[in-house]
Amino acid sequence: MANMGIEYPSRGEMQFYDLGQLPTPGPRQMLIRTLYSGITNGTERHALMADHGWTHFPGRHGYQHVGVIEAAGDQVSGFNEGDIVFYGQYVGHRAWHLVDAVEGSPGAHLCIRIPEGVEPEFCALLGVAGVATRAARRCRVEPAQRVWVVGAGLIGQFAAQASRAFGAHVTVSDINPKRLEFAEMCGAHRAIDAAAPDYEEEIKAGGPYHRIIDASGIPSLFHDIQRMGVLGYRGAIAAIAVRRETRFDWSMLHVLEGSIEVSCHFSLEEIAMILFFLQQGIFKVQPLVTHRVPIDEAPRIYEMLREQPGELLGVIFRW
Repeated sequence: MANMGIEYPSRGEMQFYDLGQLPTPGPRQMLIRTLYSGITNGTERHALMADHGWTHFPGRHGYQHVGVIEAAGDQVSGFNEGDIVFYGQYVGHRAWHLVDAVEGSPGAHLCIRIPEGVEPEFCALLGVAGVATRAARRCRVEPAQRVWVVGAGLIGQFAAQASRAFGAHVTVSDINPKRLEFAEMCGAHRAIDAAAPDYEEEIKAGGPYHRIIDASGIPSLFHDIQRMGVLGYRGAIAAIAVRRETRFDWSMLHVLEGSIEVSCHFSLEEIAMILFFLQQGIFKVQPLVTHRVPIDEAPRIYEMLREQPGELLGVIFRW
C-alpha cells in the first residue's frame, strides 16, 4: 500500500508527504485503501494559489476518494471488508483513510458503497457532482423551469446535469467552446458562447430564468443579471462559485421577490441521488474526464492546474 498524501507547502507548489505508520482500525473504525481520487479544480486551485484568503500552508485539499475497505472493526455495520466505497471528507488526497464508521460518528455520513453497474473510477468525481447537485436542490430546481448555468467548468457541468435530471430546461454559457461541447454532449438544451457578439441576445432569448446557477465567479454577474432583466419572478440565484465580496442592487431581488442561495459541499443524500442517476444513465461522468493518470504524475497535473487551468476538466488520480 502506498503511504503518501498530497499537500501544498507554499503558494503554487505541490509535494508528496509521508502518512506515517499504517494504523490498525479500532472497533468503530474501518481502513479504506484509496484506489482513485479526483481533483476539485476550483477549490484546489484557489487553495494552491492562495486566492480568496486561502493563506494557510502547508495545506491538504480535496474531498473525492474511492477506495476498498481493507479492514473493519467489530462494531462497524453496513460495510464489509472488500466493499468499494466513495468517501467525501475534506482531508486531501491520501493513500488510505481511517474512518469512524459507526452510525452517528463524524465522517460516517460521507461514506457510501458503490453499487454494481457503476464504474468506481468515475466515482472519483462524485464530490464535485455532489456540490453541484446540492446547489440545484438548494435553489429549488423543479420540472419545466428554465435554468441558466453560468460557467461550464466541472461544477457547472454537473449543475447542468442535475438541473436536467430534475426536469428543467437548461442553458449553459462559457467562453470555452470545448466545454460547451461537453455540456451539450451531457444533455444541456442550449450552449451559449459567452465570447460571441450576440451573447446577451442569446441569453435573453432563453429567459427569463426561474433559476440561475453561478459556477463562474464573474464579478459583474449579479449586475449583468439585473441589467439584462433575465431573472424571473420569484427566481433564485445559486451562488456556488467562491467570491471574496458580492455586490448586487437590492432592487434586483426586491421587485421580483427573488433570492440568492449559497451552497457548499454535499451530503450523503446528494451522493445517493447521483449514484441512482448514474445507474439510470441520466448522469454522465466519463465524457467530462480529460485526464486519468497514475498518482506519481500528480506534480505535472498540479503544474497544469497552476499554469493552464483551462486545460483540465475532470482529473482522476489512479493510486
